[in-house]
Amino acid sequence: MNIGGLHHITAVTANARANVAFYTQVLGLRLVKKTVNQDDVSAYHLFYGDAVGSAGTEITFFDWAQAGPNVPGAGTIVCSQLRVVDAAALYWWQQRFREQGVRQNAVEDYAGVQRLVFWDPEGQALALVSAASTAPYEPWANSPVPVAHAVRGLHSIVIRVHDSAPSVGLLEGVLGMRALPAVERSAEAGVEITVMASTDGPAVYVEANANFPVGRVGAGGVHHAAFRTVDAAEQVRWRERLLSQRVGVSEQIDRFYFQSIYFREPNRILYEIATDGPGFATDEDPAHLGERLALPPFLEAQRAQIEAGLKPL
Repeated sequence: MNIGGLHHITAVTANARANVAFYTQVLGLRLVKKTVNQDDVSAYHLFYGDAVGSAGTEITFFDWAQAGPNVPGAGTIVCSQLRVVDAAALYWWQQRFREQGVRQNAVEDYAGVQRLVFWDPEGQALALVSAASTAPYEPWANSPVPVAHAVRGLHSIVIRVHDSAPSVGLLEGVLGMRALPAVERSAEAGVEITVMASTDGPAVYVEANANFPVGRVGAGGVHHAAFRTVDAAEQVRWRERLLSQRVGVSEQIDRFYFQSIYFREPNRILYEIATDGPGFATDEDPAHLGERLALPPFLEAQRAQIEAGLKPL
């Protein structure tokens, strides 16, 4: 049993309104679900993706207005890497970011791929990676970005650790990923990168250096990353496998749009395994995804109270 690629990446924002503007109007993603954090209903949980929120295209945000700033470093996810179809798209985005005033680096070679690193308004590091894929993708008709250059989904995450062996050991020995050759980054001497690939291709880039400062998740940082599994039955088998390897893991949690289990890897980075379905059209017409506050049935009775506590977007 081998894990699939990324299902979604969840980050933290302290400014939901600016977050929506950037991810929809600049990156051209669709806001496919406007709901709340089920563990903290005072906070929005915003989901962006392709036209239908296909598993593997979603980047999501908890809106925690009081969150302190993110500190990238060891023990955190330091970059969310998004997929575009080819290198030409990278250079198209380079020009778009110039026009939009988005902070960016030059297109670079990184561990065997070409990428363009940029930062959102709260300083979260993201990258566009040139990588062809057959993963499901539904273009959003109202996107300001032409389909030829559109973000097609999630490519991978970059994590930073002091020692790569425990992190690589879990990804390989428990989740069934395979390690591709490690390389050295010329820009950062002494940083070893191990590329961990799932059945869908590269999924986790493990950057290791004993001198990395310790990170802390905050606004402009990534809270957790979720990997794909087909259904709840397979998810049960993953949970049993994690427990058999003495990895602490949550019970199955029904998030209504998918089911989840959570665990921390040895360097304390939070991972999730999420089911592909049932999906975001469960409670909304696909033509109107993300237009109203969507609440799962177990929160519907609290709608008036929840809406009163949320800021308009």
